Amino acid sequence: MKNTLDYQFGDVDLLRQALTHRSAPGESNERLEFLGDAVLDTVISEVVFRAQSNSPEGDLSRLRSSLVKDSSLAALAADLGLGELLILGSGEKKTGGHRRESILADALEALIGAVYLDSGFEASHRIIDKIFGERLVDLPDPKDLRDPKTRLQEWLQARQAPLPVYELVSTSGRAHKQTFEVRCTVDGMDQFADGIGSSRRQAEQRSARALLKILKGQPNA
Repeated sequence: MKNTLDYQFGDVDLLRQALTHRSAPGESNERLEFLGDAVLDTVISEVVFRAQSNSPEGDLSRLRSSLVKDSSLAALAADLGLGELLILGSGEKKTGGHRRESILADALEALIGAVYLDSGFEASHRIIDKIFGERLVDLPDPKDLRDPKTRLQEWLQARQAPLPVYELVSTSGRAHKQTFEVRCTVDGMDQFADGIGSSRRQAEQRSARALLKILKGQPNA
């Protein structure tokens, strides 16, 4: 960890706590995760605020969320090799807890919280910059982060077209593991698209994405 982040803990007990999952004996990293989450949000908020000087609050929020969501943090934690350093209970070890997205994301936030307690805000800011690297320089366009239903609605509104309609086509599977199929249509348009997902919301988003792709492929779209 010292070589990876170019940081040496003054209080190594903080590092150990940051790596300790609640399934293991000793004080877990949950409190440090709480603190690290707040520090990370502050730093990332400042980065996107300065980088996107003309973006409205909604775009800034979407951009920040894309950077600090569990899947993003877990990927960063994996790049650091954090999973191999985690202190897990025997049950979590057997089930591959060191690869679990939520555990990796929580551990990364706990690590940031530990650095904050060990050396303060500036040190934790530097660590975050180092962990995220180019991700904080090459930021995505906030407009690309909007969910498919929002993007489809805005595309239609820009062309003064009716709003999309989502119809549940079918539901299959057992109650605890259902699959939903939804059809997205627009009044006055022949095109439609179906989406399948493990929830109705997911199926709607997928049908919206598919229909938007179809519509954008049409002449004069």
